[in-house]
Amino acid sequence: MARGERLAEQLDWYWRKNLRPRLEGLTDEEYFWEPVRDCWSIRPRGTSVAPMSEGSGEWTMDSASPAPVPAPVTTIAWRLAHIIVSCLGYRVAWHFGGQDVDSQTFAYVGPERFPMESIVLHVNRELIHHGAEISLLRDLYHWQDGAVPRRM
Repeated sequence: MARGERLAEQLDWYWRKNLRPRLEGLTDEEYFWEPVRDCWSIRPRGTSVAPMSEGSGEWTMDSASPAPVPAPVTTIAWRLAHIIVSCLGYRVAWHFGGQDVDSQTFAYVGPERFPMESIVLHVNRELIHHGAEISLLRDLYHWQDGAVPRRM
């Protein structure tokens, strides 16, 4: 198997065996759950208290520029939007000639070129990293207040 095929297989395996099964049964309550105060999320337009709101539709993504240090805790909704737009969406247009996607114009619910291997590795890292965070948030949601979690 060629290197490119191995990279694609790694991402496909992670999606099928790890992240996709962990998203099964995700409820709206979990999707928008804020485990601490001042979380960033996806919110109805005009309701955010974050320094910026990005997106062109009825829902926007909390944001700031420059990003605050430390970064705020983010909801599952925010993390999935980040994966969809920043990890995958940008690269569809930049490298594969697809529809242009950016955080300002994306309706939520001529860059520097890198070798394709580096791009795929970065996307894999981002998906694995944020997918693990989403899985952790689901675990925390189901275990909050010492509750016995329902079977996911």
